[in-house]
Amino acid sequence: MSDLFANYIVPIAIGAVAAVLLLGLINMLRGGSGSTSQKLMRWRVGLQFLAICLIMVTVWLMGRA
Repeated sequence: MSDLFANYIVPIAIGAVAAVLLLGLINMLRGGSGSTSQKLMRWRVGLQFLAICLIMVTVWLMGRA
């Protein structure tokens, strides 16, 4: 189970955070709407929270094995 988290789920979560971060940067550099930037920032913070939780679960599962 820890292999599933470590090899697939955590990298997907980190990739999602990176994708939203890049979308926010692109929006900012193009001079996009402020509301879109706020929405992307909220998504990024939520995804970072999820990624940290998944990383902590993975560490816990690896410690039990």
